[in-house]
Amino acid sequence: MTQQQRRDLDELLRHGPLDVGGDIAEQRAVFHEMTASVPLPEDVSATHGELGGVPVITVETPANDPSVVLLYFHGGAYALGSAPDSVGLAADVSRRAGARVVSVDYRLAPEHPFPAALDDAVAAYRALLDQGVPSTRIAFVGESAGGGLVVATLVALRDADQPQPSSAALFSPWVDLTVSGASATTKAALDPALTPQALRTRARDYLGERDTATPLASPVFADLTGLPPLLIQVGSHEILLDDALRLASRAAYHDVAVELQVWPEVPHVFQGFAALLDDADRALNAAAAFLTRAWAA
Repeated sequence: MTQQQRRDLDELLRHGPLDVGGDIAEQRAVFHEMTASVPLPEDVSATHGELGGVPVITVETPANDPSVVLLYFHGGAYALGSAPDSVGLAADVSRRAGARVVSVDYRLAPEHPFPAALDDAVAAYRALLDQGVPSTRIAFVGESAGGGLVVATLVALRDADQPQPSSAALFSPWVDLTVSGASATTKAALDPALTPQALRTRARDYLGERDTATPLASPVFADLTGLPPLLIQVGSHEILLDDALRLASRAAYHDVAVELQVWPEVPHVFQGFAALLDDADRALNAAAAFLTRAWAA
């Protein structure tokens, strides 16, 4: 059944309307329509608010432990997506980890180029600390560009002598805006969702004339010393496979506890398809177990 599920998901994505590198206004609407088409379970609450002046959505499910928080960063190549669009996957993570999720609605490019998203992420985390939530009871979760933003935020916090959260889980992180990993070429025919050109277009929107290897935009080039334990999940059928592999290697080189999970024959951010794909269900359970182990430790 799993093999058929993988084929069905591949077909769904290949024939879907989303073009990550396309017209921003059109693709933002497409992204929203795709996520809004899946209704939330009735027991999920999503409340708009702000942290440190940054818009957020707090997502809660019935069994949440109020003492722990997942700070969540959505995907969308820094130009698409939003906290409201991320509520479905955030709620799934919330339920499995037993924690409330605060999804950060960071500013998007090209209207708000680098480092706007990073500044918003840091501000939201600092506001959580100011509310009295201990850093040891906070974890970060990010998907795609949100995964890259997680790592960049951790590096920025370390450089500012701010306490690190307990851990971070990254789903198909985009951590190399130079798009120079070998899998950008070798996996291009297998990836039903992303193309190298689309990522290069969005990287330029985000960075303008800045060097795409800027460590706080492309944290695969950063010194990762002092970061908390990381879980990296990636599919073998995505052009960002090498981003995950190189990030795990760099984290290990800098003495960071890191777990890398490569899930065979699945696409980018496959965790968002748990209703269709057994692999996604298992991956989310593994991520929840990782996060709760870090809180317990």
